[in-house]
Amino acid sequence: MHKCWRRVTSLSIFAPAKLNLFLAITGRRSDGFHDLVSLAAPLDFGDTLLVEHRAAGFILESNSTEAPVDETNLVLKAARAFAAATGWPGGARFVLEKRIPVGAGLGGGSSDAVATLRGLNRIAGSPLGASALDGLAAQLGSDCPLFLRDAAVVMRGKGEQITLLSAVARARLSGRRVLIFKPGFSVATAWAYGRLASIAPAGYLPARAAEELLATWLQRLETDGFGGTSREMDESLVNTMESAVFAKFIALPAMLDLLRTSHGLRPRMSGSGSACFAFLSDDDPVAAIIATIRAGWGDSAFVMEARLK
Repeated sequence: MHKCWRRVTSLSIFAPAKLNLFLAITGRRSDGFHDLVSLAAPLDFGDTLLVEHRAAGFILESNSTEAPVDETNLVLKAARAFAAATGWPGGARFVLEKRIPVGAGLGGGSSDAVATLRGLNRIAGSPLGASALDGLAAQLGSDCPLFLRDAAVVMRGKGEQITLLSAVARARLSGRRVLIFKPGFSVATAWAYGRLASIAPAGYLPARAAEELLATWLQRLETDGFGGTSREMDESLVNTMESAVFAKFIALPAMLDLLRTSHGLRPRMSGSGSACFAFLSDDDPVAAIIATIRAGWGDSAFVMEARLK
């Protein structure tokens, strides 16, 4: 079928974290998944995946004690899905340098899975085109396809329907400074969605209302970029997952309230948490903000300044 399966034998792939700048869960589907409207953007911060060709079989190594290296890891699931889809007879050794916290709502596992697909596709001589990669990524997880874009996107459906932002909107978002912070605990995505379903319909935002809110925000972004200020950018962003998560994990709303009153930030939770974020202006006292976070959450808190890609 292919004259040459291999063109490279080893490569390193960057697997960016993402932020859900806007996330509205609009209802539950008959298949158990949820419908959503979300604006997601990749960051210049993330994991690194080394992919090395081997004769047969897939093995995974990692610097993280939190990320499993067995068949439950999305890297190995992605590798086996790729082999099944292409018939590629080879194998690979994966070395995952994990920087994205686990259970943070930053898309680390999904991004690693897409990095796996990209790496194997190059090593195998690119048997899959863009459309086929999209389809395979969607099988692995609802938010996997967004990582094939390397730019801010709007996600719909259960996350598999991807629309790129306009060139103007992407340009205005690219390079924006954000502070990402996560307490020492994580939030399980399955639990968060289950909790949201249990309080339905209170935690859902109707699709029409979600689309109107997002359209208004994007129009303002395209028109004047919110005048270059971070505060106004934050004001109309929503995350309807917060209602479910904050009821149990009260350290999250307590910290966000503290940052609003002490530093004037407008922070939000990303995805299903537990990571949160806030846009930063050039004159924000970042050291003082970080000190506030560590004073409240302790040294186990993860804090990282990054930029949107």
